[in-house]
Amino acid sequence: MDILFASGEAHPLVKTGGLADVSGSLPRAIKNLKREIRLILPAYPVARANAGVLKLVNEISLPGSQRPVRILHGRLPHTRVQLYLIDAPEYFDRSGGPYSTPEGKDWPDNAARFALFAQAVCAVAMNQAGLDWKPDLVHCNDWQTGLVPALLSRQTERPATVFTIHNLAYQGLFGWDQFKALQLPQNWWSPDALEFHDNFSFIKGGLVYSDWITTVSPTYASEIRTTEFGCGLEGLLEHRKDSLSGILNGVDYQVWSPGRDRLLPQTYTVRTLESKLVNKAALQEAFRLPVTGETALFGHVGRLVEQKGLDLILDLLPELLKRPIQLVFLGTGDAALEQALRKAHQQHGDRIGVQIDYDEKLAHLLEAGSDAFLMPSRFEPCGLNQLYSLRYGTPPIVRNTGGLADSVVDANGPNLYQHTATGFVFERPNPRQLLRAIDRALNLFSRKDVWKDLQLSGMKEDFSWGRSASAYVELYTQVLKRRQNSLDSHSTSPLAELPEAQA
Repeated sequence: MDILFASGEAHPLVKTGGLADVSGSLPRAIKNLKREIRLILPAYPVARANAGVLKLVNEISLPGSQRPVRILHGRLPHTRVQLYLIDAPEYFDRSGGPYSTPEGKDWPDNAARFALFAQAVCAVAMNQAGLDWKPDLVHCNDWQTGLVPALLSRQTERPATVFTIHNLAYQGLFGWDQFKALQLPQNWWSPDALEFHDNFSFIKGGLVYSDWITTVSPTYASEIRTTEFGCGLEGLLEHRKDSLSGILNGVDYQVWSPGRDRLLPQTYTVRTLESKLVNKAALQEAFRLPVTGETALFGHVGRLVEQKGLDLILDLLPELLKRPIQLVFLGTGDAALEQALRKAHQQHGDRIGVQIDYDEKLAHLLEAGSDAFLMPSRFEPCGLNQLYSLRYGTPPIVRNTGGLADSVVDANGPNLYQHTATGFVFERPNPRQLLRAIDRALNLFSRKDVWKDLQLSGMKEDFSWGRSASAYVELYTQVLKRRQNSLDSHSTSPLAELPEAQA
């Protein structure tokens, strides 16, 4: 089984979010299962710089590029996974992020950039890039690779395709002019194909044309078929429910494990849990809060956006400050939420620590030094921070949604009695329910033996990539068998019978 894994980002080459963590960890875990898997992504300057030794293996001509596109070959750092970087300087050799300018605005030619990347992925997938290698299956991820299954659907003898939704809210929407400029097939401008409310959608390329769709948690796979979470695509996903499943993301415990974390001032394990207090003191010092082990310290790290429920926490600050609690926040995001956090810090600097930035070392310290982790997301396809928190003995407070529902066991009476509880779960995204969960956490925090049992239960959970990788390999096997058994390898849309309103 040979697999080509296509992504817009991968840690440690380039990272904007959880997609990079998955793309940097899952291929390695699959490789460890003795499957040949190769990673392909654009040759952003930061990716080239972080990739180490690269070799030019070929130059190919692609539609949309005035110059030949170079294929660079190397290894994903610290792994045996072969890496291809698609080097098209006019599209990818820029300052700023993978998808946005240094000022934080989307690159105006993102449609052309990732259409070119898709063409390059297809050339490799069809063994038309001079690499003398053809995968059996191409695994695509999020909108940046959505055109790959669509383009491959037009090929005979193509590989099987799997498309993973990491966050359905980001769909890669572009206008008619850009669709026309890309010279895509005219019949793709249809609700049965890529058209979506007078735009065209990259992500629909994956949802319509891939052989199988996955999401990053089983619960999210069900949620996106509903109006609340479907982002307008729930009809399409309901139509494809027999080719849709969820596999919970894993954690790279080589990086995220308190017993070996080199970014911490003090490592600790289930046997030396008391050493966690050293990290709590260091975290309090880093955010200039009073150093005390008795006051509960609640942390939050991530994108500062409403999806993550940060506004719910802000609404609760007057109530929270009446309680024996400290709060620390790390991240960047919505300007209004950033400003609200800065104001809260200015007014209550002895209780609230804020750093509007992303710092990897500080993120690790926050996971290790916090007593509990606040993650009241309105929706969460998978979530990684709650998985990190469990391993670090930092019980998470989460909404019952997506991957949070699949990974955190509520600290109610029966679960505490059976020693299966790992965190605190609330149902609806409103301040009142969040406050109730926080108060439950504060109550148990005051009961040291019960709290320690809660911590240890979380630390013993296994959310390693090995488990997730085995599930993906099993899925790949099923998809390949399904395709091999199919007598029909046509290139038309699986939505031929779908009413326009649903698409």
